[in-house]
Amino acid sequence: MFLILVEFKHAFPVLNLQLRRPSWLVVFVFLLENRTKKTLGVSNKGKRVSLNTSNLSHIPLSESKGLISLLNVIKVHETRSHSHPNAEEDKVMTRKQKAENKAHEAEQSPKKPKSEGDNGHANGKSSEDIVAEFEKVCTAVKDNLSTEQMREILEANGQDSSGSDANVLRKCQDLLFYGPLDKCPACNGNLEFTGIRYSCTGSYSEWASCTYSTKDPPRKQEPIKLPDSILNSPASDLIKKYEDPSRRPRKVLSIPDKPFTGMLVSLMGRLSTSHQYWRKEIEKHGGKVANHVIGVTCLIASPAEREQGGSSKLAEAMEGGIPVVSEAWLKDSIEKQEPQPLEAYDIVTDLAPDGKGIPWDKMDPNVEALESLSAELKLYGKRGVHKDTKLQERGGKIFEKDGILYNCAFSRCDLGKKLNDYSVMQLISVPESNLNLYYKKGKVGDDPNAEERLEEWENVEAAVKEFVRLFEEVTGNEFEPWEREEKIQKKPLKFYPIDMDDGVDVRHGGLGLHQLGVAATHCKLEPLVANFMKVLCSQEIYKYALMEMGYDPPELPMGMLSDAHLKRCEEVLQKFVETLKSMKDTGPKAKAVWSDFSQRWFTLMHSTRPFIFKDFQELADNAAAALETIRDITVASHLIGDMGGSTLDDPLSERYNKMGCSISPLDKESDDYKMILKYLETTYEPVKVGDVEYKVSVDNIFVVESSVCPSVDEIKKLPNKVLLWCGTQSSNLLRHLHRGFLPAICSLPVPGYMFGKAIVCSDAAAEATRYGFTAVDRPEGFLVLAVASLGDEITEIKSPPEDTKSLEEKKVGVKGLGRKKTDESEHFVWQDDIKVPCGRLVPSDNKDGILEYNEYAMYDPKQVSIRFLVGVKYEEENAVMEPE
Repeated sequence: MFLILVEFKHAFPVLNLQLRRPSWLVVFVFLLENRTKKTLGVSNKGKRVSLNTSNLSHIPLSESKGLISLLNVIKVHETRSHSHPNAEEDKVMTRKQKAENKAHEAEQSPKKPKSEGDNGHANGKSSEDIVAEFEKVCTAVKDNLSTEQMREILEANGQDSSGSDANVLRKCQDLLFYGPLDKCPACNGNLEFTGIRYSCTGSYSEWASCTYSTKDPPRKQEPIKLPDSILNSPASDLIKKYEDPSRRPRKVLSIPDKPFTGMLVSLMGRLSTSHQYWRKEIEKHGGKVANHVIGVTCLIASPAEREQGGSSKLAEAMEGGIPVVSEAWLKDSIEKQEPQPLEAYDIVTDLAPDGKGIPWDKMDPNVEALESLSAELKLYGKRGVHKDTKLQERGGKIFEKDGILYNCAFSRCDLGKKLNDYSVMQLISVPESNLNLYYKKGKVGDDPNAEERLEEWENVEAAVKEFVRLFEEVTGNEFEPWEREEKIQKKPLKFYPIDMDDGVDVRHGGLGLHQLGVAATHCKLEPLVANFMKVLCSQEIYKYALMEMGYDPPELPMGMLSDAHLKRCEEVLQKFVETLKSMKDTGPKAKAVWSDFSQRWFTLMHSTRPFIFKDFQELADNAAAALETIRDITVASHLIGDMGGSTLDDPLSERYNKMGCSISPLDKESDDYKMILKYLETTYEPVKVGDVEYKVSVDNIFVVESSVCPSVDEIKKLPNKVLLWCGTQSSNLLRHLHRGFLPAICSLPVPGYMFGKAIVCSDAAAEATRYGFTAVDRPEGFLVLAVASLGDEITEIKSPPEDTKSLEEKKVGVKGLGRKKTDESEHFVWQDDIKVPCGRLVPSDNKDGILEYNEYAMYDPKQVSIRFLVGVKYEEENAVMEPE
């Protein structure tokens, strides 16, 4: 595997980049301020590579801004990082990657047993015989029946007769040979043959279309009804042969699909294989080849054609909006027996003046990650003028009347209809100009194909009336009840509002990369504290967190959502968890419940890559933990505000004072520092991924005195006090310091959520570092040491409790027993009566437990006090670099 080594020509002291998927790798050289970093981070679908850079002295370390420069190509061993504490697997990937890997692994319909004949084939016939019979019927239907007759047949048998002539032909041929389709087993909707699969056209609810899809659908066991007009057709005798259900053959699933069915393809220029070869392959797989361009599905061309200026054929395709794709589209579609998305193979639309025009969900995820991290946020909050209007440059502001800000954002995710888009509408007042109405609808990354309009209105009342009309058209609801009382009812296939708060998303308001050094230099805080605040006030840690989860659209302010919207998301999640606990259905009915929730969720929380949740771990990673992170980022956004102005006014000190807690470096010679160092070293185990282990070293330790957490003296008055480790991402840390710890958002039978709505800590630093560890290309992280009271009564559990509500109500302390424990003979007491469970990690008696290390759950935030922040650096060992 080859890595492209590139250098960003300015510092990235807080950037944590994780790319996705193995199609290509990018190495980023991060130029730290002291230039002492010796490893480079590389990502390949969650897999990390570390390179020793001591022998790369030839790389210029330019401090000037500029574009990415190509430096070298190197072959290395793959390693993996970003560990997650899952007891059942060592697989280490981002949340989004786990979801992508599991999505669509199996057909949604259970396999039906085939009836076997004497020769071992379905229905006593060989696959070749069935294929030949089917082709014979298809030819007879096509040659002898009109489209109107085919529609009559479909209607007589309760099937959908709408669609193009080609679609009607396919549906009729399938019906006459295999029998009429029965209802969808998931939602009781109608199934429809699409040429490759049978998909449902129904819906689960107003939020979600049915996503049931199969190659072996249920069929009605009744005779085919033939209209009188068909009985005199030359094909009637052949058609009648399959009228009786007992004589119909079963569909042979092993027959390769024809991915180009109904498609017209044009070929251009020199390809890797001859036009004649591709013509045969395309026709063999159901398509046709045309010499012209107008009206074709796509134009196949070599990337070299665009470099050479192309031909009239290429120009004609671009002018007509016809996709121009590489040969890889043909190869991959044939290999996967399914047409691949044309956008992912595009080779020309980046020549368009307004961008590449490929939705992020169709991009290679590596490219998407780069797009996300480099993208400028276009809408930062309720008062933010959309960047694409360019009216902010003229002093434009969101129009406000009678307490209403005329600025709305919307989301729609309907996976059954393959919809995942956003919409934005604003009224913008510009000094010495008319009122402007801005409207945009599209998919993230696909600006060239977005529906967009910017209009001046002389009459204010007319502009407001048009805004209200658009709102009702987009949502199916009235505008005023939504804005004043947040009353709204989701309508099928309509958008739902993303309720923005009045503030500035930290991806816009936080410190940019070029501001970090200056801000820290002019800060009056103690230098170590100033550097700590610099990290927490940077845009980059929040950009990375949202990118890694897939909630990173630049069109929507996902870091500035209202409390009401976040509460709505929490209620939807908790209701779904309760539904799962009481659900007895299995098979398609159960999958329908998961699908319905997934589409609701990704409408409320717009993602660039929505998918259908399939298990509790995915739900924990991509819904519960994601909602907690977005909630915490929203708090950070409010506290940080807009730091886009001068950094000479010491904005870091101002944010430090707003945070409401005191942070001071701990003396490295103090007993407390040595105690914490011992506690960390004794209870830490390297995260082993493949052949690589990650050790951890301490940079600095800070003492925390928070105004929102109980003081250590207050905790000392409570029983059973313990000093425990808590892991956290840097993007969540500012909220913890400003507001204190919050209990988990829901109860799920997986680590981190198995105790219900509790604050969870551990006596093993090894557990906490997994949550704080992200990637070797940004090795710095933070661990929290908190003093916790477990109360008068401590309940020990070995497996997830069936019901956590009683624990939550009683607020008892809970100790979840892990497969490893700290050696109790080495424990000691700190500050008179606070237990420090510092001891070597040894096997426990709970060998089959879900937890690897002991975890402690507290249900009252008043029982937990953040006492220390431990700044750590993760160091990768045993990485090997091989020469070419």
